[in-house]
Amino acid sequence: MRARWIMGLASGVLAAAGEPPVPPPPAGDELYRLGQQLFNQYAPPEVKQQYAFPTAEQWDGFASRLQAALENNSLPDLAAFEGEARAALAAARILPGYEDYADWLALRLDEIEAAGQIRPAPAPAPRGAPVLSPAVPLYNLWIARVRSRPAPAGAAALMPRLRSAFSAEGIPPELAWLAEAESDLNPAARSPAGARGLFQLMPDTAHRLGLGTWLPDERGDPEKSARAAARYLRTLYARFGSWPLALAAYNAGEGRVARLLASRGASDFSGIAPALPSETRLYVPKVLALVDVRTGVTPAQLRPPRG
Repeated sequence: MRARWIMGLASGVLAAAGEPPVPPPPAGDELYRLGQQLFNQYAPPEVKQQYAFPTAEQWDGFASRLQAALENNSLPDLAAFEGEARAALAAARILPGYEDYADWLALRLDEIEAAGQIRPAPAPAPRGAPVLSPAVPLYNLWIARVRSRPAPAGAAALMPRLRSAFSAEGIPPELAWLAEAESDLNPAARSPAGARGLFQLMPDTAHRLGLGTWLPDERGDPEKSARAAARYLRTLYARFGSWPLALAAYNAGEGRVARLLASRGASDFSGIAPALPSETRLYVPKVLALVDVRTGVTPAQLRPPRG
């Protein structure tokens, strides 16, 4: 993971200095030393004033701890990253050429902030008392967070194309707004784990869906990536029978969702939400709230796939 962060950093520094890019260096400690050397040699003074090149331990520690917090199911643990994530995002915004990673981190910060708004669950109801379980836990939290949020800058140009691609695959076009939750509608967005594009497809998933990931990387093509994401959602809906579960599988993996449904004897998203990774618990209601706010279509109004 550190290799991707350091190469992004080195590319940004060279771009700022007007220097030609260097060929990919070896991985490991040598890569880290090269990144540090490039920063010291080429970073503009204003960048050096605001950003100190991190130690290897800082890079690895932050990335691995944040990923662990996203993957476990403790929302308080994730919320505790807010200050650290804000500092990392401020640093990423400074470096030219590093914006694609910064957009990924900004979306994670949105989820970290939401985790911090969640109050502890009330005590369990007495035995025999009716239990009210909303179909999509945390949905109202996200409605409140995104209700007044403007659509991303690229929405006017991109969304008609994405909606058309989803419709062509028989998927409700409103669900194309999941691209806002995935990438903030940045076709070049990428994560340290290797996901890329408007729909943040990992290389293996992209290949299974028929996308190339090398010269060119078709995950950055709006129409091709949208149709691939829609096909994947169709497959997930066919397996799980609901959009909240399909979205959970899109984010956390269909194997994990299937195992949790079986182990907990559950049949819907609310039945497995507490055991899902924190990122997925926040992602599903966030996507559905964005769909509602952007299109006026509530989760209950989303149609099944067509045909």
